[in-house]
Amino acid sequence: MTLTHILLLALGAFGVRLMPAAWRAWALLIGSLAAIYLLQPALPLPIMAYALPTLTLILALIGWWLTRPPEADSLSAEDWLTLGLLCGAALSIALIGSFDGTPRLTPAPTPPLSETLLAFLGVGALIVTAQPLVASADRRLAAIPYYLALLVGLFIVLKSEPLAQSLAAWLRANADRPISLAGALDIGWLGFSYVAFRLIHTLRDRQSGKLPALSLREYLTYVIFFPAYTAGPIDRAERFVKDYRALQPLNAQRATEGLGRIAVGILKKFAIADTLALIALDSLSAERAQTALGLWLLIYAYAFRLYLDFSGYSDIAIGIGKLYGINLPENFALPYLKSNLTAFWQSWHITLSNWARFYVFMPLSRYMMTRKRKPPTWLAVLVGQLGTMLTIGLWHGIALNFVLWAIWHGLGLWLHKQYSDRTRDFYAKLSERPKLRRAVYAVGVLLTFHYVALGWIWFALGDATQGAQVLMRSFGFGW
Repeated sequence: MTLTHILLLALGAFGVRLMPAAWRAWALLIGSLAAIYLLQPALPLPIMAYALPTLTLILALIGWWLTRPPEADSLSAEDWLTLGLLCGAALSIALIGSFDGTPRLTPAPTPPLSETLLAFLGVGALIVTAQPLVASADRRLAAIPYYLALLVGLFIVLKSEPLAQSLAAWLRANADRPISLAGALDIGWLGFSYVAFRLIHTLRDRQSGKLPALSLREYLTYVIFFPAYTAGPIDRAERFVKDYRALQPLNAQRATEGLGRIAVGILKKFAIADTLALIALDSLSAERAQTALGLWLLIYAYAFRLYLDFSGYSDIAIGIGKLYGINLPENFALPYLKSNLTAFWQSWHITLSNWARFYVFMPLSRYMMTRKRKPPTWLAVLVGQLGTMLTIGLWHGIALNFVLWAIWHGLGLWLHKQYSDRTRDFYAKLSERPKLRRAVYAVGVLLTFHYVALGWIWFALGDATQGAQVLMRSFGFGW
C-alpha cells in the first residue's frame, strides 16, 4: 500500500459520508472490490494482476456458500443483487482494462474480454454443476474439509518457492512466455495469506456451529475489506459484522481519531521503518560487519524496523477502518516492553497470534489430552507451542529459516511456561516489594527483547547457514 493508495482510501470515507445511510454498506463492498484490483502490484505475467484478485473473489464466494447456516435455503434478493454486483464489477474491470490508453484499476492490461467471458462461463458452469453436490446443509458441512484442504494446498504452493516456481513455469508455458524466467514472483498473490486465514476461520467456526449467519454482502466485505486486505489485522467475522450492520457516520471525533492514527502509521512505516531499513540486518550487511558490536547494531535496527513497519501498517488500517465506521482490532501493544515471551506474543501481531491459538494450539492440545493414553502435560504443552509457532512461521514462508525461527520461539514459550509454573510464589510476593518488582520487570524486558531480537536473525536472513553464523558471531564466536 503506497502513500497514494492511503490518501485515496482515506478521502473515499468523506465521499461515503455524503451517501444515504442505506448505501454505505454497499459502498464498502464496492470499494473493497475495486481496491483488491487496485492494490495488486504488477507481475511479470501481466494476466495475473487481474486473475489473482478475481480468484480471491471466487474463493470467497465458495467459502460463503459452504458456511451458510443449516436453515439457509434459496438466495435472498440481497444475495442475488450482491452476486450480480460481483460479476458485473469483475467484468467491468476486465472490459475497461482491455482497452489501450484508458484509465484502469489493474497495473497491466487485462485479458481480452472474449477470453474473460469464456473463463467466467467456464467457472459458472463448474459452479452450476457442483452446486447440487453441496446444496443441502449436510453436504455443505461435509464439503468443508475438502475446501480447507484446497486452501492449505494453495497456501503451501504459494509459500514454497520451488512449488511456486514450478507453477509459474507451467503458467509461462501456457502463455508462451520464457520458462527460464519463471519465479515465485510470477504469482505474487497480494493478500492471500490474510484472506486464507479469514476463510479458514469462517469454515472452522461453521463446523463448530459458532459462525453467525452472514449474507453474501457481509461475508465478501469481511474477507476483502480493503484497509486490512494487505497486512491485517485478521478480524473475526462476528465482531466485524456487528460494526458493518450498524456503520457509524463519520463525525468530527471519528475523523480526528482515524486521521491521527493514519498519521502515526505513516510516520512509523514510511519515515522511521524505511529509514532503519537502510542500516538493518540483511545478507550483505551481515557479511560486511567487522565486530560483534556492529552485528548487534544491525540486529537492533532490524528489530525496530520490523516492529515499526508491521505496527505502522496496522495503524494505517485501523485508522482507515475507523473513518468508514469499522473498528478493526488492535494488533500491537508495545510488545518490546513485555517482561516475558508469553506476554510478548499476547501483544505482537495479536490477531495472528489469537488465530493460531484458536485454530492450532487449542485443537492440538485438546486432541492430545483427550486420547486414551495422555502424554505428560509438559509434552502436550511443548507440542502445542511448537505446532503453533510452526504455523505462524510457515505462514510467512515455507523455508528452513522460518522453521528455525518457529522452533526458537516455540522452545522459548515452553521454557517460560516451565519457569513461570515454578516461580509463581516468588512473583506473587513481589507486590509487597515494589523496588524489587520494578527491577525484575526491567531485567525481564531486557532478556525478552534480546531473545526476540536474536530470533529475528532467521527472519532477516533467508540462508539458515548464514543465520547460524550471525547468531554465533553476535556472541563473539566464529570471527
